[in-house]
Amino acid sequence: MPRRTSRTALDRLRTPGRLTGFLKTASICVLIAGLLSPLAQTASAAEATAANDYCGGQCSDILPPGENGNATLAQVLLNQAFGTQPDHAEDQLGPYANLAKGYSALTNSTINTFFNDASFGVPSDQVASTLSPAGRTDVKIVRDKKTGVPHITGTTRYGTEFGAGYAAAQDRLWLMDVFRHVGRGQLTAFAGGAASNQGLEQQFWRNAPYSEADLQAQIDNAVANNGTRGQQALADANAYLAGINSYIDASDSGRYFPGEYVLTGHKDSVTNAGTIDHFKITDLVALASVIGALFGSGGGGEVNNAISLLAAQEQYGVTKGTEVWESFRERNDPEAVLTVHNGESFPYATKPANPQGEALPDAGSVSTEPLVHDATGTGADQSASAASATATANALTSAKRGMSNALVVSGKYTASGHPVAVFGPQTGYFAPQLLMLQEIQGPGISARGASFAGLSMYVELGRGQDYSWSATTSGQDIIDTYAVELCQDDYHYLYHGTCTAMDKIEQKNSWAPTTADGTAAGSYTMRVWRTKYGPVEYRATVGGKKVAYTTLRSSYLHEADSIIGFQMLNDPDYVKSPQTFQSAVQHINYTFNWFYADSTHTAYCNSGNNPVRASGVDAEFPVWAQAAYEWKNWNPTTNTADYTPASAHPNSIDQDYYVSWNNKQALDYATASWGDGSVHRGNLLEDRVKKLVAAGGVTRASLVKAMADASLADLRAEDVLPDLLKVINSSAVTDSTAAAAVSKLQAWLTAGGKRTETSAGSKKYADADAIRILDAWWPLLAQGIFEPGLGTGLYTALQANLPVDESPSAAHGPTGAHAGSSFQYGWWSYVDKDVRAVLGESVRGPLADKYCGGGSLGACRDILISTLKTAAGKTAAQVYPGDDLCSAGDQWCADSIVQRTLGGIKHSNISWQNRPTFQQVVEFTSHR
Repeated sequence: MPRRTSRTALDRLRTPGRLTGFLKTASICVLIAGLLSPLAQTASAAEATAANDYCGGQCSDILPPGENGNATLAQVLLNQAFGTQPDHAEDQLGPYANLAKGYSALTNSTINTFFNDASFGVPSDQVASTLSPAGRTDVKIVRDKKTGVPHITGTTRYGTEFGAGYAAAQDRLWLMDVFRHVGRGQLTAFAGGAASNQGLEQQFWRNAPYSEADLQAQIDNAVANNGTRGQQALADANAYLAGINSYIDASDSGRYFPGEYVLTGHKDSVTNAGTIDHFKITDLVALASVIGALFGSGGGGEVNNAISLLAAQEQYGVTKGTEVWESFRERNDPEAVLTVHNGESFPYATKPANPQGEALPDAGSVSTEPLVHDATGTGADQSASAASATATANALTSAKRGMSNALVVSGKYTASGHPVAVFGPQTGYFAPQLLMLQEIQGPGISARGASFAGLSMYVELGRGQDYSWSATTSGQDIIDTYAVELCQDDYHYLYHGTCTAMDKIEQKNSWAPTTADGTAAGSYTMRVWRTKYGPVEYRATVGGKKVAYTTLRSSYLHEADSIIGFQMLNDPDYVKSPQTFQSAVQHINYTFNWFYADSTHTAYCNSGNNPVRASGVDAEFPVWAQAAYEWKNWNPTTNTADYTPASAHPNSIDQDYYVSWNNKQALDYATASWGDGSVHRGNLLEDRVKKLVAAGGVTRASLVKAMADASLADLRAEDVLPDLLKVINSSAVTDSTAAAAVSKLQAWLTAGGKRTETSAGSKKYADADAIRILDAWWPLLAQGIFEPGLGTGLYTALQANLPVDESPSAAHGPTGAHAGSSFQYGWWSYVDKDVRAVLGESVRGPLADKYCGGGSLGACRDILISTLKTAAGKTAAQVYPGDDLCSAGDQWCADSIVQRTLGGIKHSNISWQNRPTFQQVVEFTSHR
């Protein structure tokens, strides 16, 4: 069956036929003529600049597809009918895409062919428009001609934030509205009942089922606990909201609001009847809960860990089974690539010598707690059920889609003597993009960069006057699973010996067809049972006792707290050094790795509220919900506890270089996700940057080249395939099919093992046959190597902890296929260690057994040749079965990146790259 990409309701706008009646060419021009916006802004001759830029023209950034994420109904209809793009809707997509074939000839002088100039201000001859929002005299929004990025300059703090809110609504109003509804579990009622919309709201609401009171309490607590900065954050947020709502009113009365409001039935295109609801402060927390869950919430997976441990013990016995399980878990693998690589240790969530309080389920007793109830119509059909199952799996896994990378080199090893950094977050690809670019200059704020739409009162990732910062997802464990013993019935549990009722939290949604989403009517109720130990996620028995497994996250009820850290990062009077940067990001409770560069120093540190666990508690497994096993000084009312100090988090200043691609942070610092072993995509950066540093004279161009080269590499080919071929070639290959396949794979390796076009725009891969063979071979060889020794039960259970493969064409992550980010999770380390062991090579941290051919080189070779022949015989159509974008067998298209539509504007797909969505290239020349 063809694989289908996940689609939101507005993905349906990709097909003009869906807009019944609207897109008839004979009448569309008449309709558009009456809908064109009357408020085109005129350019100002005045130069808009900001002082105190110490980058010397050497700061650059890029964020595809474009800054403009709003489109009127007329613009949506033109795009759907003729493919025309609103101004600045996709002018950053081409430069971003072109780096894949253009990086080899890159020089410092040509960087801005592929990136934007990220200097502060706008030269007078590049000013496209100047706006005083709502007629205010204390703020101006200047947009540049090239990209349309808003440069917000205010003379008062209130005016500055008002301008930031107004600009955000100009560029992302519809998207902001979508995601405030996602955060509240109300997307289907707002945007339509497409199965993917159902899955999206279910995935996030399961982990953050907040009431309005919960959202408001977060704000109240964040303000109360942070003194004057808390008060300032509240004032900033209110000013920002006033700017958003001012734009809503202006665009509504002027009838240039986003056209999606008409297409989803919220506004009438003829009478203008209907409303666009104003934003309120709790909407910001709802938005933050989505972003935090997507990118900054490491942990979970304890129940899956327990299931695979039990499977290992069943297969091998308790002692040997535990040893086997631990070897696959790779908690502290000595061959793992590290961000802090100077040998310093930062113990966290390590294996206790004598585990206490474990509450492992009885075999076969675990069932997932249902979220959806009373479903009707399309809320209960087969597509809905599949979307719900996927959402549940994504919500409960420890394999969070971290994404994002960073390459930072100390000035000691650069040509200029100043540090160089290339870094940014991989946040997926959307239209409009989740992030937006902006520059904000005002009292106490001076920054340019990217912010999540609807949370852009501060720049979240970017540059200040003389420093720049970025983040990658870290994934350390801040989520624990507790087994609450049931009493009375399934909805009461023992809390400190008292039978206590669970809280029932519900969200009822219903939907009907609209122009944008023709999904037939349906409805359901999402229901979460909440305990003091968090929401119920599973039911099971432990030693015959009925229990509910709950998940407790340290950032639960605290998504709003991180606003203080972002406020500090934007404050030039606060961040003046690596140390003050590290202090700022320690106020962010999301699980991130943070990187910093100025003209002299580099720095790294890890953030997140890491709970201090009770002695003997193993963070890998569920524990009993009893006082003895709770976090130290945990308060269930506020969900606060003691957290490990900043000094216990991995941190460093002026290391020779830093790399991060969601790899292990430092020695003894455990992450919740599996796969931090000998082969990790972080190796693709480590190997290249280490080589650059050894040679010295690193430049912005050479570091971009290293990133771009890694972005096209097939990790399996670069780091595992050579040893696989070594086994196969240990004897002459006499089978003609196998020999031909080996020849193609070897030729691809010799050419570099990249997934790259024959020429720019060809939409055909060089070495296409070799790529097809490896894509088909990998799952077959992993199964052939491991399933005979592990047994089917354990082999299957371990895949719930760590998927076998994550090739570019696979449908994985929060956005499904065509998402760019690849090779984050897979069994490449297992295959690498096992094959090297069979070859008789030295392996530090080996697996507990030799699996390939039972450790026999000849038998292992037979398995590899047999599976290789099967893979070579698979056609392109079998390996790449096609979806709603690509025809079966279209290899390039299967890998390609799609800006997944969250609104009415669609874009062409681009060639695959594995790189940040928003990316900076920085080299500061001086310091205050």
